[in-house]
Amino acid sequence: MNDTLTADSGVGRKTSPTRETKKAVALAEHIVEVISDSGEGAQRCGQSLAAIAARMGNGIWTTEIIPAEIQPPARSVAGASGIRIRMGSRRVTNGGDETDVVVAFNEQVLLGRVQAGELKQGCTILLESMWREHRDPKIVASYAKVVDALANDGYRVCEVPLERECLTLVSDPRRGKNMFVLGMLCNIYSLDLKLGHEQIGRIFGKKDEKVIKSNQQLLDAGWQWAERNLDFKYRIPATRSAEPQIVVNGNTAIALGVLASGMEICAMYPITPATSASHFLSDVFERVGGIVHQAEDEIAACAFAIGASYAGKCAVTISSGPGISLKQEAIGLAVMAEIPLVVVNVQRGGPSTGQPTKVEQGDLLQACFGSHGDAPKVVIAPSSIEDCFYSIITARKIAETFNMVVVVLSDASLATAQQPFPRPRFSEDWLAPPVDQSPVPEGAKPYDWDPVTGLIRRFVPGQPGGMHTLTGLAHDRLSHVAYDPANNEEGLRHRSLKLAALQKTLKTPPVFGDPEGDMLVVGWGSTKGAIEEAVERLRAEGRKVSSLHLQFIQPMPSGIREIMQRFRQVIVVEANWSDSLEDQIIDESNRRYSALAMILRARTLVDIDCWSEARGQPIKPGAICAVVRERMKHGGTQQ
Repeated sequence: MNDTLTADSGVGRKTSPTRETKKAVALAEHIVEVISDSGEGAQRCGQSLAAIAARMGNGIWTTEIIPAEIQPPARSVAGASGIRIRMGSRRVTNGGDETDVVVAFNEQVLLGRVQAGELKQGCTILLESMWREHRDPKIVASYAKVVDALANDGYRVCEVPLERECLTLVSDPRRGKNMFVLGMLCNIYSLDLKLGHEQIGRIFGKKDEKVIKSNQQLLDAGWQWAERNLDFKYRIPATRSAEPQIVVNGNTAIALGVLASGMEICAMYPITPATSASHFLSDVFERVGGIVHQAEDEIAACAFAIGASYAGKCAVTISSGPGISLKQEAIGLAVMAEIPLVVVNVQRGGPSTGQPTKVEQGDLLQACFGSHGDAPKVVIAPSSIEDCFYSIITARKIAETFNMVVVVLSDASLATAQQPFPRPRFSEDWLAPPVDQSPVPEGAKPYDWDPVTGLIRRFVPGQPGGMHTLTGLAHDRLSHVAYDPANNEEGLRHRSLKLAALQKTLKTPPVFGDPEGDMLVVGWGSTKGAIEEAVERLRAEGRKVSSLHLQFIQPMPSGIREIMQRFRQVIVVEANWSDSLEDQIIDESNRRYSALAMILRARTLVDIDCWSEARGQPIKPGAICAVVRERMKHGGTQQ
């Protein structure tokens, strides 16, 4: 279909639909994107749309579109900044496949999304039309060329005079377009305009009343423009939850988890995409007696957290890949000294500076085996926004119970995605018991390892009878430096036993789908929603496909090998690098498997295949479906 609609702009104008003739089409779900240059408020527009839809009872999942540069050039293909919102009539667990409707503030940022293959063929494009009359003839020519090409490729392009409409209400349309677009989208998706007004009140609650009023007027104007000029309207049936919900992103959920867990110290150094978690804590932590310490660098932040934990507080340090690399020697100190510590790694693309704003699950092996020497750590990977909250509570309890480092592996997808989940009800069980500061019994040793579990009593500075010298060197039970072979192996053995002791408490993860079949898809972290949606689609086709998702990577629960043996084929899906047998020099003797596949092949001795993407964007359920169909056709062998 070639359809270019120029609304309210002269040539090609269609007759305005009346309220009686424009009926809303019911949909099970839809995906909409709002994209612009940086600083034009596209993300705030999309976040607000998602919040309104969630309050109406729709399932939502947002995916932020963030350029790699802080200040990318305006009107550039690589500079697209915005957000994708997937709305559904039931719970939504991932960003879905291609976009159905996109609102673009210029044609160049739109072109970036087209080239990335993110738009559904024939999708509706609402495009700012001001560039058609720009004073620069090159921009006019570029705009016209892109619009014509999109129409010829089958997209439905509707040119929208955003700048002209906003200028009737505000002097600077860059500060108004996003709320005008929010009004348009509220109309298109039949969302309650009253909730839109309330959302603006929340967003600009700290601003002057005039600011709130002005943005509400822009919202109303966008709604009215869409009602007069667009010939389509949708309605996604919603069911309001019977229990209170909250809508936050993964980083905010992590910060809330820190609060709920009872931790009182967060030491950090700013790094994308982890920083917003500490920003949230900076706003609220002091109200409950907490401290956010911004150190001079990543190493200092980790050392500060270790010192706070040694003094009797369980601390957390929050960072991302490059920062975690810098912290490795200090993390090794916490392992050797057996000081409880929670480390949050919001993963991003690597190596080196890599892709600061893009998603990747590339740090799993680093989390498990980073630091020199044998340094056992617990590794947990949340799989949803709600899981980000509860994983921090779990991490704190494990860290203090076992006197260990616990690494929580989130990623850029979870960090910025929004999803509603039931408002947590505080439980005393979330909190670790008070640190035992009673006098240390005579003869007790700071490293008096339990022969079965490797556990020790935690000594706190100032505790009567507990004075000892802390060291990162090999030591004996009295914490005296000891280089002899027996003492060194005794320490290594007992630190390792703690992982085994924790493993004995873990439940075997449930299988999604039937307990046996032709294909088992295994994943971890943020891929859960996409994998399970793909499994649902494949099962609806009559295929015997199930999935297994791992929250604990180290230690790994028992029973996983037995689950895998009940399926003819097993494939791991994750967002990191793995070699392809399509490359001429790659064969089974030199193929590098994806991270979790390597771990599972070594632990289970099952012939596990893998498929992975490291494209800097969340894996889509449709892509997983295509891979599984292909592997099942060829008996699990990559072709």
